[in-house]
Amino acid sequence: MYKDARVVAIGGGTGLSTMLRGLKTYTENLTAIVTVADDGGSSGMLRNDLGMLPPGDIRNCILALADTEPIMKQLFTYRFTEGALAGHSFGNLFLAAMNGISNSFDEAVKKVSDVLAVVGRVLPVTNESIRLRAVLDDGKIIEGESHIGHRANIIGNIDRVSLIPANPKPVDGVLDAIEKAQIIVLGPGSLYTSIIPNLLVDGVVEAIKKSSAVKIYVCNLMTQMGETDGYSVYDHVRAIEKHSYKGIFDFVIANNEKIPPSLTEKYAAENAYMIKIDSNQVHNKTRLVQGNLLLIEDEYIRHNFSRLARAIMILYRFSINERKQDKSKDDSEFERHLYETK
Repeated sequence: MYKDARVVAIGGGTGLSTMLRGLKTYTENLTAIVTVADDGGSSGMLRNDLGMLPPGDIRNCILALADTEPIMKQLFTYRFTEGALAGHSFGNLFLAAMNGISNSFDEAVKKVSDVLAVVGRVLPVTNESIRLRAVLDDGKIIEGESHIGHRANIIGNIDRVSLIPANPKPVDGVLDAIEKAQIIVLGPGSLYTSIIPNLLVDGVVEAIKKSSAVKIYVCNLMTQMGETDGYSVYDHVRAIEKHSYKGIFDFVIANNEKIPPSLTEKYAAENAYMIKIDSNQVHNKTRLVQGNLLLIEDEYIRHNFSRLARAIMILYRFSINERKQDKSKDDSEFERHLYETK
């Protein structure tokens, strides 16, 4: 059932690439649709110097789906520390070079994907150069993805984000992939700077609404300073609905495993806290799924990509059975624990 499942994953940042590592073990019919609003770090420098779209999130997704030797992955993630190239990763520079000999950024992404034998495909959501604009609840305006989460002396919650220019055209294949998908997953990733920007590209929301796919949101593990301070799971869902439509998700997946105290203190120093699961409010909008999805790597908190991918596929099977009105229970203890419905 899983091998040919058409899965579309929408987002950006490390969250999306982490999830892709798990999903590719279930299906090769996988499309990652990735935001290109980043303007910080190596991506921002290449964007300013070469006038290209930011390659960082794209690079991470390509590597997550690549079927290549470990040394090649090590090479693509290598970051220069000295000289004029300090701060740049080799993978970003490789994408920049490929972009220079290609007719468009999405063509460059396809060529790099071919070189690394990517399982599925990676699509930038648009080929247009876009900037992110946030309006705070007091009317203040912040422009630039890198400034939204790192504001200098600007206090306030984000009310809405938009793109400049508005309604950029999607890359060929984006809308078709969404409409034909059997599973659409948004997240995990930065709410306002990685996930929602994809929804602001012309036709994306309409394609999601039109699709008969099972639609799933994977909530972040922690809040993010400047973006989601104090946010609960419900707040994340509400923000996405505000930029799309009510009832966009069939399921929401959230981690309920506690963070170790030492890491709680570390993240608190950066004003990041475990996201509160407000079950009753979420259940008023969609079905909530809770489970232990926590993975700790080198003192960083990540989603456990294998458990997360398995959860997504369980929900897909559960949804198919429900649509067929075959509601037989799964016989795995983890699967019985995994989902809770209204």
